[in-house]
Amino acid sequence: MVEVVTLQRAPLKSSKIVTGSLEATSTVQIYNEEQGRITKIPVYPGDLVEKNDIILELDNTIIHAQLDKAVATHKQALLDYKRVKKLQPRKLASEELVARTETAVEQARAELALQQAKLNHTVIKAPFAGLISERLKEPGDIVPLHSHILTIYDPVTLIAKINVSEIILHSIKINDQVELRVDALGDTAIRGTVTRKYPVINSSTRQGTIEIKLNNVPEGAYPGQLTRVKIEGETKPLPYLPLHTVRHDTRGEYVFRISKDNKAEYTSIKTGIQLGEQIEIVEGLSEGDRVVSKGFLKLRNNTLVKITSPDQMQRIDSTNKTD
Repeated sequence: MVEVVTLQRAPLKSSKIVTGSLEATSTVQIYNEEQGRITKIPVYPGDLVEKNDIILELDNTIIHAQLDKAVATHKQALLDYKRVKKLQPRKLASEELVARTETAVEQARAELALQQAKLNHTVIKAPFAGLISERLKEPGDIVPLHSHILTIYDPVTLIAKINVSEIILHSIKINDQVELRVDALGDTAIRGTVTRKYPVINSSTRQGTIEIKLNNVPEGAYPGQLTRVKIEGETKPLPYLPLHTVRHDTRGEYVFRISKDNKAEYTSIKTGIQLGEQIEIVEGLSEGDRVVSKGFLKLRNNTLVKITSPDQMQRIDSTNKTD
């Protein structure tokens, strides 16, 4: 007596826990756009800052003097231009002279704007409200142009980034809701939303990357923490059988297929994708074939069998154990 299942074509479903890391999508490294000596860094790692808070100041003594010079030059250029314009109607100033003084005004204005911009760059403000995560320099340090001094990130923008097998990636949709846990925060379930699927598959791992935004960022969550995400997906429709129906011997993989006259026939097969307790059948069977799933004891090729229900099979097993 045997129990059978039928080979059918359907998606193989998968539900597994995938590990990944928390990352902050809004992270900014603060670089200086003017070189010089640091006079003030009022923030440290872990400090919460608001948007436009001053987080870095450079010595501006020289730039301030250059700005004062530019202001005076611009003022003088304007006076010269106005004086020449008054003389022009009386033919006491040529058009060429007027043009030169007008150009001098524009050059002085540009220099003034340049020095003002340099002065502004000596004071750096927070680009958004966030947490300071790195402080790489100290007051008194002389920093060359474009030195990495601070890093700031927005703790509200935490995401979980994970890698998922290519065979189920297509079934995961943007805005799908998932459940995740952060090891450092215990076993509390956190809800998340799939916000991005990367369009490239890693050729070495055959996995694609997805990003999951935490719906509510819990206290104590930080970038870099290990997270475990429960991912449910499915393949394209495939012919499959339960994994336990597939047997192995020296010739390879095989099953016992039930013939029309109820004989168990040894049938060599080739398998493909395995997801959980399901496995794809690539060769050896056709859709609708019946295969032995239980009752393998003393079963041989061309054995005449009687197909029974799971309940009857369970009763038989119970009786055999009692005996």
